[in-house]
Order: sequence, then C-alpha cells, then structure tokens
Amino acid sequence: MGMPAEAIGKKAVKWANSAINAAVLTVLLLFTAFAGYALWDSKQLYQAADKSQYEIFKPTAENEGRSFQELRALNAEVFAWLSVYGTNIDYPVTQGQDNMKYVNTNAQGLYSLSGSIFLDCRNRKDFSDFNNILYGHHMEKKTMFGEIGNFADKGMFESRRYGNLYFGGKDHGVEFFAFVHTDAYDSTVFTANIKGEARRAWLEGLLAKAVHERDIGVTTEDNIILLSTCSSASTNGRDILAGRITDGLFEDTFTNAETNNWHKPVSADSWAGLADNLPRWLLALIPLLLSAVSVLLLLVIRNRRKQHGKEAGKK
Repeated sequence: MGMPAEAIGKKAVKWANSAINAAVLTVLLLFTAFAGYALWDSKQLYQAADKSQYEIFKPTAENEGRSFQELRALNAEVFAWLSVYGTNIDYPVTQGQDNMKYVNTNAQGLYSLSGSIFLDCRNRKDFSDFNNILYGHHMEKKTMFGEIGNFADKGMFESRRYGNLYFGGKDHGVEFFAFVHTDAYDSTVFTANIKGEARRAWLEGLLAKAVHERDIGVTTEDNIILLSTCSSASTNGRDILAGRITDGLFEDTFTNAETNNWHKPVSADSWAGLADNLPRWLLALIPLLLSAVSVLLLLVIRNRRKQHGKEAGKK
C-alpha cells in the first residue's frame, strides 16, 4: 500500500524547508566570504600605497641620495621626491611618456592599482615651467593624495603651509598658497607649461576658483606646482593644492603624532558628509550586508511561524 498523500505532502514540505534553509545558509556564507575577501583585498591595496613602502628610498642629507639612486636603478622614470609637511604625503615622483602609465604603475615600475605620484608628461623634469602638475590617486587611510581634499578644511589649510621637493640632486621648498576645487575637464587649469602673457590669465583663473588662499606674493615669474587628485565633492571633481617652488627650504615642525591626529570633519547635518569619511570598500559592502540581514530576518520569521504552527497542532 502506498504512502498516504498527507504524509507525502509533509515530507515534501520538510524537504523544501531544508532546501530553503541550506540555500539561505549558502548565501550568508557567500556574503561572509565576500566580505572577508574585500577586507583582505582592501588591506593589500592600502599597504602597497602606504608611504612606509618607500621610506628606505627617501633622499636625506645623511645618505646623500644614495637610497634614492637605488630606487632609480629599479625605475629610471623616478626623478623627484615630494613631501607635504603635516601629512602622510611623502612619496617618490615619476613621469611617463603619457599620463596613463602611472595611473596603475607604482614607483618601482610594477603594476599596482594605487599607481604613483606622477608629473604631467608635458612638463619638464627640472620644474622650470611656470605651472607644473602632479597627479595622484585619492585614497583612504591617508595614502597617496588621499589627504589633499582635507585642505578644504580651513584649519588644515592654515596649519599645513609648507613642503619639500627633491629633484636635480637637491632639496627645494614648497610654499602652498591655494586650495582649489574644479572639474577634471577644466582646461583653464589643467594646461601644463603655460607661456608668455597667458600666465597672468591662468593664475587669475586659478585663484578665482580657490576655496582658500593666502597672499604670499605669487607672480607669473614663479614656478608653481599643483597637486591634483579626484574629489568626492562633485562628479568629475578635482581637488588641487597649489604651491610655489622656492630655493629656500622650510623646516618640518610636525611630529608623527600631529601628522596622524588630524581627521577630516564629518558633516553633522548630512549623510553625504558621513559617507565621504567611510572607506570605499565599506560603502560597497553596505548593500550586500543589508541584503544578508534581510534574508536572515526572513528566515527567523519563517522558522518562528513554523514553530507556532507545530505548537498549535499539538493543542
């Protein structure tokens, strides 16, 4: 005699419940695995971009640039070193035949998503042009040019005034005079090596876009350097810290604690302000985590209904 239809139905329901539970558990495990991989991948990316990876190559008075020459032996397109006092911007500078190579190539000439700090291919390596443009990725954890956008804060701009640029076998000072926000396609700013009478219009146009500026007497006879990176403030936005290259040097008065203690303020009245301060990998994970929590809640509700149904059947 065959199994009653009611028993078959109960077994089918039980099997379906088990299959659903297994599917939900699999999904949750996949979410966990993805989150773990994202954390690991993010850590690797930021470790590769951290300034500590290049400290042994930094030219100093003590080593007379010997370590820097060792880096140049690995990659001859490294030619300078940039430091912005009071920040973690302390990196070698490269220049390729175009402006694409060092978007995803590190200073040792190896493939890297964090890229390098690089000089516009239209500029001369001795920084003798009127306006010289350096590019770097906007990255979290204060790596590469990730701190440039922080100069939008007046306190940051006022307290971090100086830097150093090593090239041609010696140090040069950098005195910052403006923080500018503009568009990636703004040719009035991103035209390198401006010449002649066009210099005045370029300088006036740059200062007209300044969020903050200080009067240090910049003229069309100076050598200007722009530190440019992507901005989260607008679509295709660019943040730029503008400085003047000088023969005189400036003392770095910041301690490591002072360099690392400054944090970008979070907007109290805007979720966008909070989002700007969260790591990008975490922002990408939020929708996945919300989906996982939703599935888990549905599973809990479903199991509780099932339990209530069994208890009601016993009464």
